[in-house]
Amino acid sequence: MFDFNVLFQPVGQYCRRNVATCRPDEPLVAAATQMSRQGISSLVVCEAGSPVGIITDRDLRNKVVALGLDPGSLIVAAVMTSPLVSITENEFLFEALHRISRHGIHRIVVIGNDGSLIGIITDSDILRLQSNSPQRLVRRIEEAQTVADLKELHQQVQELVTHLIGTGVPVKELVRLIAHLNDQILIRLITILRSGPFSDLTDRFAFLVLGSEGRGEQTLTTDQDNALVYADDLNPAELQRLVAFSEELISAVIEIGIPPCSGGIMANNAVWRMPLSGWKQVLDGWFGLPTPENILKVGMVADLRALTGDRRLEQELRYHISGRLKKNDMYLGHMLSNLLRFRVPLGWFGRIQTEKGSYKGQLDLKKAGIFSITEGVKILALYEGVQGGGTEERLHWLMEAKVIDHRDGNDLQAAFYALVFFRLKSQVEALREGRIPDNRVAHDRLNGMEQARLQVALEQVRSFQESLKLKFRLGQLI
Repeated sequence: MFDFNVLFQPVGQYCRRNVATCRPDEPLVAAATQMSRQGISSLVVCEAGSPVGIITDRDLRNKVVALGLDPGSLIVAAVMTSPLVSITENEFLFEALHRISRHGIHRIVVIGNDGSLIGIITDSDILRLQSNSPQRLVRRIEEAQTVADLKELHQQVQELVTHLIGTGVPVKELVRLIAHLNDQILIRLITILRSGPFSDLTDRFAFLVLGSEGRGEQTLTTDQDNALVYADDLNPAELQRLVAFSEELISAVIEIGIPPCSGGIMANNAVWRMPLSGWKQVLDGWFGLPTPENILKVGMVADLRALTGDRRLEQELRYHISGRLKKNDMYLGHMLSNLLRFRVPLGWFGRIQTEKGSYKGQLDLKKAGIFSITEGVKILALYEGVQGGGTEERLHWLMEAKVIDHRDGNDLQAAFYALVFFRLKSQVEALREGRIPDNRVAHDRLNGMEQARLQVALEQVRSFQESLKLKFRLGQLI
């Protein structure tokens, strides 16, 4: 048995901090002499305290000796590898392993948030900590050749999460891992299609993921929410191939095991596959007619993230949405009214009220609280013109900007992850019992401590809803 948890530790806790360095303008011979004298195979090249490159013994061998160059005539900058592949000290070991694998290197430089050099860590350093890891799953995804391969790997992602849910890994890291692995599966699928039957496909489009997938907050029951945006001037032949690609892509995603969106929010649907100008026109129509359906569509698209393709198209859509909604108290007021239709199920003395009928004794966690948090935080962020990010990132920005009090923001974040944990735990139980996972949790299957934790989380959601109401005065957000 191996310990998954270590891979969710910050890189800064395990990296080597005593790093040998040199300057980019230093003579190459001096750098090589330093490496030989210290018995090391690399030097991090720093300028003004920040790493700008790395020079290794392989660089000396392949870029100098093999080419017959005179090392005495060269400086480090002529040979070093740059730009540098790096990782911040607060990121996780599994991310360091993934980056090392993706770039085909053996070591990665660790930097602080200010770009300063913190240390260095190698793949061997990490793999010595354990003999197996989720990184092996990432590597298998990157090496997959067929849709069948990806289908098997998607199942293994669920099995991995089923195991991790009981190991003490923080829920936010589990959600982050699920999103990361699902992203890699979709990216690999698109790569397989584009290197095979769609090798002639234009590059002037972006595949967008929306909603919880766009925020990177997926759990095990997430269906598809995606779209396509493409350049306005594609010719008919390019457009025809893009349409065929979108149909093949969504068909393959379903085959992998990711269910279709019941509302048809998928890139093979012409309503969700449009040129940039078409998207702007449709969005303006949704802004101009704030029906519940249009509000939900705007909320979905406001979480857009380009998984692959032309990032400029993604940015154009982001700027358009931000330009229409920043300080737009009227439309955001309608979004809030729509949100408040989801009543927090707490009765007298804060007792949790479960459902009746077919779902007697159960609670839909998405409707009960998760939706109110994600959408409420989104409304505040959109009002301030904040683009992108997940719920936690938006909350941190709102706290730093003093839109939300730090204590309230931290309590809300804790409530959000508590609700997500209960949803994920219930989904894992469903998979183990051969049931289809959903957003519901059976209240009587929670122990006393869990029930109390759930109640506190829902009380926090209700308090958040009340605070949102107070921010609206005659349609004005204050």
